[in-house]
Amino acid sequence: MSDVKTPQAKVNANAKPKGGLGRIVLWLFVSLLVLALLAAGAVYGGYRWLQAEFVSPGPALEETVITLPRGTGLVRISNELEAAGLVRDGRVFRAAVTLDGGDRALRAGEYAVPAGASMAQIYELLRSGRTVQHSVTFAEGLTSAMIVAVLQEADVLTGEITEIPAEGTILPETYLVDRGTSRQAVIDRMLAAQSELLDELWPHRAENLPFETREEAIILASVVEKETGVASERPEVAAVFVNRLRRGMRLESDPTIIYGITGGEPLGRGLRRSELDNANNAWNTYQNDGLPPTPIANPGAESIAAVLNPAESRALFFVADGTGGHAFAATYAEHQRNVARWRQIERARQRAGD
Repeated sequence: MSDVKTPQAKVNANAKPKGGLGRIVLWLFVSLLVLALLAAGAVYGGYRWLQAEFVSPGPALEETVITLPRGTGLVRISNELEAAGLVRDGRVFRAAVTLDGGDRALRAGEYAVPAGASMAQIYELLRSGRTVQHSVTFAEGLTSAMIVAVLQEADVLTGEITEIPAEGTILPETYLVDRGTSRQAVIDRMLAAQSELLDELWPHRAENLPFETREEAIILASVVEKETGVASERPEVAAVFVNRLRRGMRLESDPTIIYGITGGEPLGRGLRRSELDNANNAWNTYQNDGLPPTPIANPGAESIAAVLNPAESRALFFVADGTGGHAFAATYAEHQRNVARWRQIERARQRAGD
């Protein structure tokens, strides 16, 4: 009886092991999961490394200026940063910027990168557009032709100026520009700056001024500008000319005669009696009434403000006082005494020069 197999025993003998396929599937799942975790760990580790590299101090030992022309792409920017010694590996900069989605946010221009700046700091700088600013300074009282000459000599600017602006229409001061700014763009800024200044000052001008238009104010301001280089005197000088115009007196300003002779260039000598008496010079305010026909220079903001709000003064005359400023007088007799003192100073200087 012991050798007889039951049907159940026969079935068991022919059956496949239970759970074999399941164990294979489970093994594959676990293997894939482990590989995924390893890959994720590698990616995470790589990201952490990239992040650390991006924020670590850069190799530059001193501030470095780099220029990125318009249209420069991320690949070229990365290569130029590496070539300039600002980053150790341009590929790292490129990868980090791309991951941040900032590859199209970098702006062209000239940048001053600080010593030791990290890639992250450089990235922020190039996104900010905080480019190097160059100052172009125009002295008050220059003619328009002189201002154009200054622009032509500024090597940070580009392009040509096809037409010299009308005399007295631009505001001389210091302007900050990007390298590569066009010269005409600076002229346009100077024209707009004077217009904006007049828009601000004109409504607050003093009452009963002896001129009616903004253009006439600029003409008188240009005369004030050329008569004194002492800022504190400008309101007093403006008062003298305003008082003379109110009384119907001629301005009698030497710089107006010089402008009629040279177009605003330095005369290089004293005025001759024949030049003082020349009524054919339309800018000769010794011989012609009222204001000159045009400005004789481009006045600065302080001279324009002085003309629109001159000092409260009865002065009608002024003459050099030997200190770089002027002595003012309300009467001709007082003015003559001031002139006599000035002549004494001149003679003493001539003797000292001998």
